[in-house]
Amino acid sequence: MKVNGVSYRSIWLAEDGRRVEIIDQTRLPHEFVVAELSTLAQTSDAIRHMLVRGAPLIGATAAYGFYLGLHDRADDQALEQIAGTLRACRPTAVNLRWAVQRMMAVLTPLPPSERIGAARAEANAICEEDVATNKSIGNHGAGLLREIWEGKGGREPVNILTHCNAGWLATVDWGTALAPVFRAHLDGIPVHVWVDETRPRNQGAHLTAWELVSAGIDHHLIVDNSGGHLMQHGQVDICIVGTDRTAASGDVCNKIGTYLKALAAFDNQVPFYVALPGSTIDWSIRDGLGEIPIEERSQNEVLYVQGLHEGRVEQVRIAPAGTAAANPAFDVTPARLVTGLITERGICGANRDSLLALYPEQA
Repeated sequence: MKVNGVSYRSIWLAEDGRRVEIIDQTRLPHEFVVAELSTLAQTSDAIRHMLVRGAPLIGATAAYGFYLGLHDRADDQALEQIAGTLRACRPTAVNLRWAVQRMMAVLTPLPPSERIGAARAEANAICEEDVATNKSIGNHGAGLLREIWEGKGGREPVNILTHCNAGWLATVDWGTALAPVFRAHLDGIPVHVWVDETRPRNQGAHLTAWELVSAGIDHHLIVDNSGGHLMQHGQVDICIVGTDRTAASGDVCNKIGTYLKALAAFDNQVPFYVALPGSTIDWSIRDGLGEIPIEERSQNEVLYVQGLHEGRVEQVRIAPAGTAAANPAFDVTPARLVTGLITERGICGANRDSLLALYPEQA
C-alpha cells in the first residue's frame, strides 16, 4: 500500500540487513514514524505494546525476532529462550505461536553457525507468503462485493461495515478484512466503509480510517454502538471483519465487540464474513468460547483516550479517579453467526468440514 504516494509494507529489513524497520502504529494517525528493531527485547516490546498488531503481522515480527535474537547467541539454549520470550508476548493471536513453531522447525536441526542466515531467509519467506496470501483473500472477497454491487444494479456503492483494523497495517501488506475493499476499489467497484471506532484503543478510528484516507476510499467513522442502527435501516450490505484466532469449528475470536456486530447482523439478515489466512486457524481448538484464551489488557486503555491537541498527541483521562476498568481485548463469535470465511484458498462455511475441504492436509 502507499503512504503519500510511496509504497510501504508494515515491516521490512533495513538496508544494512541487520535491523528491522516497522511502522509505529501507536503514533498513527497523527504521526507517521518508522521505528527500528535491532534486538529481541525491542521486538518483544513492539509486539507487547502494540507498535505492531494484527495476527499476521505479529507472526511476521516474531519471525524476525529470531533473526535479531540469534545475533547474540545461536546455541540451543538461546534458541529456546528466544522462542519462550516471543510466545509470552501476547496470548490470543495464534499466528504468534504458529510463527514460533515454524521458525523452530527450521532452525533447531541446523548447527548454530547456520541459524542466523536461515532465520533471516525464513522470516523473509513468511513475509512474502503473507503478502501473496492476503492478496488472494482480497481477490476472493472482492467477488462478494461485486455480486452485491451488481445486485444493486451497479448504480449504488457497496456499504461495508468493519470492526477494529484488519487492513494492511495488521498484516505485511493488503490486509485481511480490508483486502477485498482495496481490491474492489482498484477494480472500479464503488465501495463505502462504515468504520467502527473500536474502543478502547480505537484501531478503527486511528488505523482503518487512516488507511482508507490514504487509499482514497469513501468512508465514515462511527461509534461502536451505531452498527445495529445502520443495519436496521438497510445501510449495511455486508460486514467483514478479521480474526486473531479461528477454531477448527468455525468459531471466531476477534477484537472485543465483534460478537455484538455479528448478533446485529444475524438479526437483520446482513451477511457477516470473516477474512483470515490459513495460519490463523487453530486446528487444535473445537470450542472457541471455552478454549481460546482472552487477553486482559491494561485498564489504562479504557480509562484514557489518545488524540491530537494543539498539535501534540496527548492522553486524557475520561473516568473519575478511583474508578477501575476491566479490559478484555477479544471476544468469540460462535460459528452459527458467521455467514462464511474468506481465506486465501476460497470462501467456505464456518464449520470443520468446510474448512477441511479447503485445507485437506489438516484432516
